[in-house]
Amino acid sequence: MTDDNNFEEYLRKVLSNSISSQNPSEEAKDKARKLSPSYFSDLKEKLLIEYEGKKLKDVMDCKICSNSFGDVLKITTEEKINFNIEDNDFKNQINYNLKLLPRIGLKTEQNLKDKGYDTIESLTEHDKYSNLASDFLSKIDDMSYLEIIDLLDNNKYSKKCRDNILKSISLKDPENFKFMDIETKGLSNVPIILIGVAEIKGNKIVSSQYFLRDYAEEGNIIEAYLSHLDEDSVHVTFNGKTFDVPFIKNRCSYNRINANLDLPHLDLMYFAKNLWGDQLPNCQLQTIERELFGIEREGDVPGQYIPGYYDTYLEKDNIGPVVPIIEHNCQDIISLASFLEKMYRDVN
Repeated sequence: MTDDNNFEEYLRKVLSNSISSQNPSEEAKDKARKLSPSYFSDLKEKLLIEYEGKKLKDVMDCKICSNSFGDVLKITTEEKINFNIEDNDFKNQINYNLKLLPRIGLKTEQNLKDKGYDTIESLTEHDKYSNLASDFLSKIDDMSYLEIIDLLDNNKYSKKCRDNILKSISLKDPENFKFMDIETKGLSNVPIILIGVAEIKGNKIVSSQYFLRDYAEEGNIIEAYLSHLDEDSVHVTFNGKTFDVPFIKNRCSYNRINANLDLPHLDLMYFAKNLWGDQLPNCQLQTIERELFGIEREGDVPGQYIPGYYDTYLEKDNIGPVVPIIEHNCQDIISLASFLEKMYRDVN
């Protein structure tokens, strides 16, 4: 076959993956069908029929818990996980990052290393930088984890400083990571309908999801989530710095809940773009699942349909429309643990 024929065949294949082409492939047709409003309307009707007369406790491991706000429905899932964060002697590693000191950029760092000043510790003998180096070394051992990742995050000189944030997770015990995701009735000033948090416990990952059975319980589910947090906790999210945590803060204010959510926060969306952006079609959570972990979701409901599905649940008193929402949320938080573990291996 000539190069022209090869190109034509390639072009035909590419075009067939578009529903707007003259001869779209069956795969393209199926993808377009599953993105159409009619598909999700039909799916909702099927779910209503499938789950007619059933309660969540009939299909999931759930129970009623109580807190200072009242009762809350808690759904629990656990599965085995290989979450292995090997010690990487992190604080010794950052000793070699001279750019963490004020007024040292890329060129200055290289000039200093050319003169034999390879570490911050070695700079304690330097005429100009001795005081800065000594001050840094005296503080680093007493810095909180939040202060350490803020130090790295605010460094403007090197992508390696962003990688160092991932390397720094060796400083924390795995059970301190709170893999979190929320589902809401919309994008702002509306209730949270589901909060999921997954935690590493030994060789298992345990997810706890708090579901809003009716609007009066929003304070209950927020309080239930907050019970998982303490001063050692680290939020791990996907776009949570922009959406999830600010949203919870807003709903805490609405429900008059005092909460400290200014915890160390690893938003994996940003790290995914840095690490994997060049090898993936996009850095959406489900794309990463599919391309890097071989996870293909079935029956997933996109975010824009969740409010309507939840309204139908309330109107019909039928759990069908919220079952895929709960399953979606559970998969999200479990995936975050796998993402973080792989990211740590990649940067080390």
